[in-house]
Amino acid sequence: MAHGEHDDPHDRMRARIDSMYQDLFGPAGWRVASHIHFWRPPTDVFETAEAVIVRIEVPGVRESDFSVSLTDRLLVVSGLRQDPSPKVAYHQMEVRYGEFRAEVYLHWAIDDAGIQAVYENGFLQVILPKARKRQIHIAENER
Repeated sequence: MAHGEHDDPHDRMRARIDSMYQDLFGPAGWRVASHIHFWRPPTDVFETAEAVIVRIEVPGVRESDFSVSLTDRLLVVSGLRQDPSPKVAYHQMEVRYGEFRAEVYLHWAIDDAGIQAVYENGFLQVILPKARKRQIHIAENER
């Protein structure tokens, strides 16, 4: 160090924080990040002797605006509820519009071939038949 310079730990810390801030947010000090915000509709999951039923309350959605998928044991129901009317001013807003998503992990083995989805009276009901237990035949070992 040259004469007259001092090594202040606060200056070093401030320089390190500034450097990390630059790494995170760039030289302009800000970064635009796009986050898609989904809302989660009320969802019931229950079972009968034969099936698992997932019932989702989403009135005002067209059937064509739903997407229903099952990957492994994760059921994903997503879609879009359009706001039907333009608004000049907001006084009270409790009904959610836009993209929604409900995810349900199924603890049961499901018979994929028999899955049905029905949308009626504002409820989407997904019926997932439980897989039947299979008996496995044990072959005799012939020596």
